[in-house]
Amino acid sequence: MKIRIYYEDTDAGGVVYHTNYIKYCERARSEIFFEREMMPLDGDQSGFVVKDLKANFIGFSFLGDILEVTTKVIKKRSASVLLEHIITKEDKKIFSMDITLVFVREGRPHIIPNNLYEVFKEDIIFK
Repeated sequence: MKIRIYYEDTDAGGVVYHTNYIKYCERARSEIFFEREMMPLDGDQSGFVVKDLKANFIGFSFLGDILEVTTKVIKKRSASVLLEHIITKEDKKIFSMDITLVFVREGRPHIIPNNLYEVFKEDIIFK
């Protein structure tokens, strides 16, 4: 998924604010479902929540830059999925993140419904 950096994404020096990289990854995950005309939910009070994430800030991006966010499925379990996000600028890695998402229903971990589980096919890279 391509992202253009706007003024609202940056600090006073025109550098992308660090938490925005996590937001860009969230958008990329949402787009995986939206492109399939789906929502990352299964009714009321259910959906994916972040259990754990590890972020690695490698480089910088600035106002006007175009970034590419890729998402790779690392591991699927019955109630969770581990993903790797990589953000590149001009084919150079500037950010990476491993994130574990758990599917919850009414506040408790729950088996991921089949229609949502099938979206995360292992060894597939989403761009």
